[in-house]
Amino acid sequence: MSDSSAHVVAKTKSSALRDYFILTKPRITLLVLVSMMIGYVLGAGSAFSWITMLHAAIGTLLIASGTSAHNMFIERDLDRLMFRTSNRPLPMQRIRPVAAFLFSVSLIFAGLAYLVLQVNMTAALISAATTILYLWAYTPMKRVSFVNVFVGAIPGALPPVGGWAAATGNITDPGMWVLFMIVFLWQVPHVTAIAWMYNEDYSRAGFKMVPVDDHTGLKLARITFMIILLLIPTVVSLFLVGTSSWIYLIGSVLATFYYIWYGLKFLLEREHLNARKLMFASLAYLPMVWLLIIIDRILL
Repeated sequence: MSDSSAHVVAKTKSSALRDYFILTKPRITLLVLVSMMIGYVLGAGSAFSWITMLHAAIGTLLIASGTSAHNMFIERDLDRLMFRTSNRPLPMQRIRPVAAFLFSVSLIFAGLAYLVLQVNMTAALISAATTILYLWAYTPMKRVSFVNVFVGAIPGALPPVGGWAAATGNITDPGMWVLFMIVFLWQVPHVTAIAWMYNEDYSRAGFKMVPVDDHTGLKLARITFMIILLLIPTVVSLFLVGTSSWIYLIGSVLATFYYIWYGLKFLLEREHLNARKLMFASLAYLPMVWLLIIIDRILL
C-alpha cells in the first residue's frame, strides 16, 4: 500500500470513529456522568469509595452513550428535516442504520451488565428505567404533545438517583429525591429556551416543543418562569434535610436568583436573544450548584 493510500485509510477510520463518537452525544453524556457522580458523593458520605464510583461511572457512561446513540437511530429521518441536526452521521448516511442500531444496543446492554456485576442491581435498574423512559416515553411523545418536556425531564433527572443508589443500594433517602427535583426543575427551562430558539426547526420535524397556539411564546415563558421559581424551595430543601450546610445554601440560593433573572427577562420579552441568554444561564446554573455541593462536602 502506498503512503497516500495508507493516509486515506487512516483518515477514513478517524472519520468513522468521530461519527460514532457524535452518536453518543458527548456533551449530554458528560452531564449525565457528572450528575451521577454528584449523587454518588452525597449518597456515599464517609463511606466514599473511588473504586465503586469508577465502576458506576463506567457503567453509566456505556448506558448513557448507548441511549443517546439509539435516540439518534430512532430519529434519523426526523433529524434530516431540521437544519440543526441534518448534518448528523445518520441523516448524512455516514453510518448505516443497522450499524448504529447494533452499536447503541451493545452499549446499553454492556452498561447494564457492568452495573449489575460491578455495582449493584438497584443502580442498574435506575439506569434501565432512565433508558426506557427516554427512548420509549419521551422520544415518541415529542411529536404528540408539549408535555414531552416534562416527561423528558424525568430520565434527565435520574442520573443522581442512580449515583446515590450506587453508593447505598437503596432509593429511599430524601436528599436523593431533592437532587432529582433540582435537575428536573433545572432541565425544563433549559429545554424550553432551546425550544423557542429553534421552534421553526422543531416544527419542521413535527416536534411539539411549544404549547399549542402559543405564537407569542407567552405561555411557554410563563411556564418557564414558574418552574425556575420552584427551584428556590427545592435547593433550600437540600439544606433542610441535612445533606448540605450553609455554604451550599447561600451559594445555591444566589445562583437560583441568577437563573430567575434570565427567566424574567425571557418572560418580559420573548426574543431569540433572551431565550439564548436563558439557555446559557441554564448551562452555567447546574455546574454552579454541583460545584457548591462539592465544596460544601469537602469543607464539612
